[in-house]
Amino acid sequence: MIEIRGAGPAEFTDRLETVMSIYTAAMHPPAEQITGRQAIMRGHGAHPDFRCLFAELPDGTTAGFAYGFHGLPGQWWHDVVYRALQERSGTEVAEAWLGDSLELAEVHVHPDYQGKGIGRALVLALCEGRPERSAVLSTHDHPTAARHLYRSLGFTDLLTQFVFPGGYEHYAIAGAVLPLR
Repeated sequence: MIEIRGAGPAEFTDRLETVMSIYTAAMHPPAEQITGRQAIMRGHGAHPDFRCLFAELPDGTTAGFAYGFHGLPGQWWHDVVYRALQERSGTEVAEAWLGDSLELAEVHVHPDYQGKGIGRALVLALCEGRPERSAVLSTHDHPTAARHLYRSLGFTDLLTQFVFPGGYEHYAIAGAVLPLR
């Protein structure tokens, strides 16, 4: 049985080594990106209404984590995505999705525990009771279990084949109206 347990910014920072271990196992980032990714994650803990969840096994093993926060102008991801959505679909659409959003910054399950409903449980719990009108996220833009999960929870593609500044991988930006169905 998996327990989903909440953690605030301080515990998230204290457990950043565990977070990075799961992130690395799930995403296989280039070694030279890990230190920068860790710094970005550390900074996310200071964003408004930050909330982190850990999926833990009865023996204390952390199988996964997810976190998000209230998206605001001035946050890098928010601003980059807002501008791209505004250019493609107009200000009204960008504002509808990102004007009052929960940004799901990271959702990762260790490969040893994937396919057991942990990701779904993390996303549902992270979105539960949030006051924002939408939840938004980015994910690799090709058929993956994550894409299937997000679609099954009501997320729709807002942008596809999106490349973040300085990047090379294609992402899909997806959004869902809260509460999730």
